[in-house]
Amino acid sequence: MRSFVHFIPILTFFVSVPFFVSLYRHWRRKPEALYLAWWAIGVATFGIGTFTEGATTILGWNPGIFKAWYISGALLGGAPLAQGTIYLFFSNRIAHRLTAVLLLYITVASVFVLLSPLDLSQVESYRLSGSVLEWQWVRLFSPVVNLYAVVFLIGGAIWSAVKYARSDRSLRDRMWGNIAIAVGAILPGIGGTATRAGYVEVLYVTEFVGLLLIWLGYNLMTRSTGRSIHEKQQALTAF
Repeated sequence: MRSFVHFIPILTFFVSVPFFVSLYRHWRRKPEALYLAWWAIGVATFGIGTFTEGATTILGWNPGIFKAWYISGALLGGAPLAQGTIYLFFSNRIAHRLTAVLLLYITVASVFVLLSPLDLSQVESYRLSGSVLEWQWVRLFSPVVNLYAVVFLIGGAIWSAVKYARSDRSLRDRMWGNIAIAVGAILPGIGGTATRAGYVEVLYVTEFVGLLLIWLGYNLMTRSTGRSIHEKQQALTAF
């Protein structure tokens, strides 16, 4: 039975659109900053995932929408955002190699998701769950991607927050920005764990709050607070 919680992904999707536009415009101003491109891709896939959740709430369960949800959410999830952090902290040479490995991994996993038969006895009209996949071993791909996001996205944000906490007080906005990003990235992971236990509604809430926190962190990291142009450019590069 549908409740107001099942409509939250619709709101999350509409939040993801202007966030994506903001990141895309930021990247177009700095086309050499590949981390911005990956963060924009990450917000886009996040939006696609919540769009499929909202579509299920409105239209009911559909096999195509379900598989699009699983690929965009469980497999991609925070991976593109984590890849952006890798481009920020590592050389392009290392980042390119990790990108190739990540794309190959997600492609293989996605093919198995698309090929997996569906156990229609597990279908719920307005809720999405990986239990519908008949090849349950396919679900073992997603924890690896989640660990990847934890190490690089969340780990990178926490490391940066600690670094800025030890720096000049004028950099405290970057510290709080990274804290917001770290917490925002952790929440959907908690929701994903709850989904495996059958509580997909937790995921819907944590996705919404998580995206808002990541956007808040982005704004804290890039806002102008009366710095010189040079200082502002350094702040953007640091993010």
